[in-house]
Amino acid sequence: MSLTRTTPAQTDPTQPLAAESAAEATQRTPEALPPTPRRLALTRARGHGGLLIGGTIIALLVLVAIFAPLLAPHDPFAQSLSARMLPPVWAEGGNPEYLLGTDQNGRDYLSRLIYGARISLMIGLGAACIGMVIGVTLGVIAGYFGGWIDHAVSFLLTAQLALPGLLLAMALVFIIGPSVWVVICIVGVLHWTYYLVVTRAATQRIRSLDFVAAARAAGASPGQVIRHEILPNLVSAIIVIFTFELGIAILAESSLSFLGVGIQPPMPSWGLMIAEGKQAMFYRPWLVVLPGLCLFALVIGANLLGDGLRDVTSPDGRN
Repeated sequence: MSLTRTTPAQTDPTQPLAAESAAEATQRTPEALPPTPRRLALTRARGHGGLLIGGTIIALLVLVAIFAPLLAPHDPFAQSLSARMLPPVWAEGGNPEYLLGTDQNGRDYLSRLIYGARISLMIGLGAACIGMVIGVTLGVIAGYFGGWIDHAVSFLLTAQLALPGLLLAMALVFIIGPSVWVVICIVGVLHWTYYLVVTRAATQRIRSLDFVAAARAAGASPGQVIRHEILPNLVSAIIVIFTFELGIAILAESSLSFLGVGIQPPMPSWGLMIAEGKQAMFYRPWLVVLPGLCLFALVIGANLLGDGLRDVTSPDGRN
């Protein structure tokens, strides 16, 4: 009887390597997947200088407007005839109590600039929202339904573009009467054309896509298709237009106030402050330069923010 010696089975040297390769492939799979649109936009935003600068400027001005009562050293409406036309503190004759000097009525200029941020942002945001509602509604309806509705909206757009916006706004404010809410409504009603053009073209493109056809085949009504399929795909474009329209509305309000038909005294509007200081601009230039710089910072911040949002949300990542 012969005994057969059993040898232990040798392990295949390729098996550990195969298991290790599978584990490494499993670990690398999430990184190898293409990034989601949200992650890609966040990655682009971190490296976009214009977006960061514009967002910082707008955020700072919004904080100044919100906390104006805490930041303003004086009452912006309080007058002191003994302290009229004081220069800023760094100029000869400046008073440390009034860091940026005073105006022709002895009101603290820094306090009026701080409260002026509230007026400009409130009018800009309100007018941009009104224009957004009008323009997006007309643009989506015209782009989705087409036909005679599209022709009617196109005629309305042509008529609006043919009208002189500033002159029409001046006439309407003069007829109705100047106030903050009147200026917001009139500027908003006259600035909706960009929303309409962009949303109409985007809706015409989206309505022919497969997921919209699938929603129709599932029995969705036109209102449901617009709310659930089209509008979510227009959000990024609407946000970009909103930032640009914010700056346009602020400049429109400043123009009306400068011409005397916008915000009325003693409200601290930056455009009105420029108008009040233009008579003394040659020997008291800060009365015009300081509110002009504030307007410039707010508008350039809104434009940089809008341009940056357009870059980071575009499919090709244009920069």
